[in-house]
Amino acid sequence: MQGTGKSASQLSLRRYGASPGSHSHDHFQILLGLSGTLDLEVAGRGLRVEAGRGCIIAPGDRHDFESRGGSTCLVLDSAQPDWRQCAAGAANALPAGALPLARYLASALELRLPLAQAHGPALLLEAWLGNAADATPCTAASRRRPIDWPALQQWAAAHWHEDLTVAALAAQVHLSPSQFAARCREERGMGAIAWLRQQRLAHARLLRATGMAVADVAHRTGYRSPSALTAALRRSAG
Repeated sequence: MQGTGKSASQLSLRRYGASPGSHSHDHFQILLGLSGTLDLEVAGRGLRVEAGRGCIIAPGDRHDFESRGGSTCLVLDSAQPDWRQCAAGAANALPAGALPLARYLASALELRLPLAQAHGPALLLEAWLGNAADATPCTAASRRRPIDWPALQQWAAAHWHEDLTVAALAAQVHLSPSQFAARCREERGMGAIAWLRQQRLAHARLLRATGMAVADVAHRTGYRSPSALTAALRRSAG
């Protein structure tokens, strides 16, 4: 899953096996599951990319990955800054129309069709951006709707065992994912994913302060393993 670091986008078809890997890179990496299951741990949070699901890894996010049963993914390495907007509201479900596009591009790459590489990255970005755009106009009233951040924090703390997404948080405060992401940057000074990660770490620190074992804290706060929690706490302290 290593990228080139170049400004140009690069598509590839990759097959993963049981041998684990771990690294980060200075560009966005978009994974679209075609078959099998790829397990990832991105910045301490477990993710699973199966057929019909996707994942956007932001620049600098350390990630571990393995696929015990084998998996195939269409992978896009891109420094295109518009992917940041997509990542702010991205869930693991692919946008409508992206899966058939991904399957076509994967087939085209195997056949070495030049237009797939030339235009595929832009088509995938267009599909994601279209999904991120809110179908309902953003009214002044919705912008002014107050967000009860402490209540949202408590709700998130009760759902760490789930695969929490920006869309799930947005639904709790009756906003679209794009509106919630914008409000989070304006009112919390950080992206929605960063805010969610901060709350998870804060809850983990609180439980550790009570003397709870690392393994129990990791289970309670949704970390994949005690070592993932320990690494996340060490990074935040550093």
